[in-house]
Amino acid sequence: MAEMHATAADGSRVPLPRQAVQSLGARLRGELLLPDSAGYEEARRVWNGMIDRQPALVARCVETGDVLHAVEFARSHGLLVAVRGGGHGVAGHGTCDGGLVIDLSPMRDVAVDPAAATVRVGGGARLLDLDAATQAHAVAVPAGVVSDTGIAGLTLGGGLGWLRNKHGLTCDNLLSAEVVTAQGEVLTASGDSHPDLYWGLQGGGGNFGIVTEFTFRAHPVGPEVWFTAAFHDGRHMKEILRFFREYTATAPDEVSTLAACGRFPPGAEAFPEEVQGLPYVLLIGMAAAPPEEGERLMRPLQEFRRPLVDMSGPQRYVQAQQFFDEDYPQGLRYYWKSLNLRDLSDEAIDRIVEHALRQPSPLSTTDIWHIGGAVRRRDEAESAFAGRRAAFLLNCEANWEDPADDGANIAWARRFLADMQEYSDGSRYLNFPGLYEEGNDTMRTTFGERYRRLAALKATYDPTNLFRLNQNIPPAAEAERHGGSVTR
Repeated sequence: MAEMHATAADGSRVPLPRQAVQSLGARLRGELLLPDSAGYEEARRVWNGMIDRQPALVARCVETGDVLHAVEFARSHGLLVAVRGGGHGVAGHGTCDGGLVIDLSPMRDVAVDPAAATVRVGGGARLLDLDAATQAHAVAVPAGVVSDTGIAGLTLGGGLGWLRNKHGLTCDNLLSAEVVTAQGEVLTASGDSHPDLYWGLQGGGGNFGIVTEFTFRAHPVGPEVWFTAAFHDGRHMKEILRFFREYTATAPDEVSTLAACGRFPPGAEAFPEEVQGLPYVLLIGMAAAPPEEGERLMRPLQEFRRPLVDMSGPQRYVQAQQFFDEDYPQGLRYYWKSLNLRDLSDEAIDRIVEHALRQPSPLSTTDIWHIGGAVRRRDEAESAFAGRRAAFLLNCEANWEDPADDGANIAWARRFLADMQEYSDGSRYLNFPGLYEEGNDTMRTTFGERYRRLAALKATYDPTNLFRLNQNIPPAAEAERHGGSVTR
């Protein structure tokens, strides 16, 4: 039997005894996939078509015990480890070349307790699993805006969605989490148990362990809501963005919105032929209120000028959550990069418009998320999440099809963000990280004075940086040795 080799945590190649691999496969209730296994090709692929990696092993876990076995195997053999939850990460951290992928995507169970208004969610669940289960009881957990998004990555990075201004971020509604640590312990993190870990899981990324189960607070929402989606003429982009700024300044907490600047794609059946190719500004959002009340609150977004296309109306909550799904198919090429903005001044708007109109791909958008209400009111010290003082989040969202266009699209987003730095404190939203090419510098800038606490927390729960394929914070001692750089 030929000897296997795999990639170690330090990037070197190490031998991997076949007997040890077979023993791991026998211990798993799920399945262990090797490059010659049926199903390996499908299992190794991730959502972002830019990411094409070949792990040596994929452990498809169906329970916490499987995750424990996989972590023990990786630790004992010194392997490079990637952790996959729902698999929707832009940066491709859920896979690696030559290492072990610990894949939680089969762990998609969702259990709702209507009396307690709580929801238990498996570490591999996606928004569509969560929304289907909660809406059966007319409740919802604040989550993202694309139903294929994984709950784990969304929560650990913060969690912006259509309920944010009323009910906060996804991580703000986390009550507890079951975590497998790098040392092979299973801990419950909550306000009463391992509160330091609980603090770090609320927006500190996937640095501190593998979350196998989340418990969230749920809120009465739906089954119908008012959803606004008004595509305005992008030839008036500056005027529209200034209106958006003024509207959001006085909008009630029930309303969560964003403005997306883009171009109607040629040949798109969803839009009339006469608008295809034209620039637009999409004013879009949801009201966490009865539909008739939501329509009243959001009417100005439709009426301040006549939209080119208007898809607004009452919708079932689950439909609203799926509005963007067709725009983000598996295998498209994605590069999203974000920056928190202090405000949306006229000068910032002028700069945004200048770059938005230069997008190389008709599939791209420039997204401006309003941050207000419950997100901003929560005390910054209560969670690791950075960005509560931002007024808006700017996301340069490059989406395209042809690999030959990689350079132009990535360069557009990078130039855009670099040119907007003066309107920001330099902090980012972890779930829109580009390819995490700046490494730890981004984390230091984003977390500021919280960074030291996060590095100490990392040293406690993952002292060897086993979980390094993420928006990484090295353990405190390692960060000091390497000047804050990430060990790859």
